[in-house]
Amino acid sequence: MQDFKLSITVVGIILALWTIPWKVYAVWLAAKRENKIWFVVLLFLNTLAILEIYYIFKVAKKSYLDVKADFRGAIDSLKKKS
Repeated sequence: MQDFKLSITVVGIILALWTIPWKVYAVWLAAKRENKIWFVVLLFLNTLAILEIYYIFKVAKKSYLDVKADFRGAIDSLKKKS
């Protein structure tokens, strides 16, 4: 039973580490583009980043290179603050 709880915890951490950056980026992008409905939907629905990824690539029409550059810029700005 202890192994099962540990496995669930590890899976939860992995899912959070996968979901959080996509959610933050998609919500930020929706706010920046003034997509109020998308902002609310993305903020409150937890879809394990599926909806967020759909919004980023299909609705906001961001390319993989755009997303990569935005993520890299965010990480670089966090490093500068340290």
